[in-house]
Amino acid sequence: MVMKRMAALLGTLPLATVALADEPPLNVMATIGMIANVAQEVGGECVTVDAMMGPGVDPHLYQASARDVALLRDAEQILYSGYSLEGQLGDVLENFSERTPTLAVSPASIEPASLITAQDVYGIDPHLWMDVSLWAQTLPTIGAAFSEARPDCAEMIEANIERYEAQLTALHEWVIESIANIPEEQRILVTAHDAFNYFGRAYGIEVEGIQGISTETETGIADIRSMTDVVVERDVPAVFIESTINPRTVQAVIDAARQRGHDVIIGGELYSDAMGDDGTADGTYIGMIYSNTQNIVEALGGTLAPLPTALAEWADQWDITH
Repeated sequence: MVMKRMAALLGTLPLATVALADEPPLNVMATIGMIANVAQEVGGECVTVDAMMGPGVDPHLYQASARDVALLRDAEQILYSGYSLEGQLGDVLENFSERTPTLAVSPASIEPASLITAQDVYGIDPHLWMDVSLWAQTLPTIGAAFSEARPDCAEMIEANIERYEAQLTALHEWVIESIANIPEEQRILVTAHDAFNYFGRAYGIEVEGIQGISTETETGIADIRSMTDVVVERDVPAVFIESTINPRTVQAVIDAARQRGHDVIIGGELYSDAMGDDGTADGTYIGMIYSNTQNIVEALGGTLAPLPTALAEWADQWDITH
């Protein structure tokens, strides 16, 4: 059976090569890096994917530039997260949807029962990529959109999905194991805003955000005081800043805690609404989750689990010990 399957796959290679030579890669525009990276993994050579928002950019507050509009105009497909994550881009995306296939990836992929509701204007917490098992569910949705636009690439796309799903499954299990190594009384994650609720639910760690789900919400003195109470009363050893948010609110909590006799450190910078720099491990979705987990586990007194074999290729690519 294996030999027959291999022969069948090999038999498709000339067709795939001709298809790629005859038809240019699908031009895809994604709003955030977490979608762009997954889309590139799924589409492989059959697509070129650009991210509208790069490292350090807050999607909650982002407004389209003239350059963005030009890139969207040239795109053959547009992918965005949905659930109001890209709140300021709503009108722009709606306008382009009338002329270009435009897909809200999260609503199209994730069952409503898996969502976390929010007690604010969002209604739904949009940060689904923080649970790797949920974000993996976007792969078939993206793959179907690409296969429809480039039918000759369908088999290649299916193989890419199978390979990448195996990596994400291994990553999900590794995060569970690593978070479990944190002493139970120290399993509390204090961050700048409520972007980690899916992470907390999936991996067994309590999450407290100083700001709400959207960074459009102003942080007040009461929020600082309330979070300081949590940090002091729970003897939290470390709190975390985020790459897309000014660290002043986190520093205010640290200062207030110290005034009450409790020393707490910054445990590291987490990637919440954007990945790291292009061309680095942190600039990949797997690397984003890996880096976050490493910072959280080590700052809160735990030890990382060994990376599974399924992630060896990724780790070797970025010279990460496993």
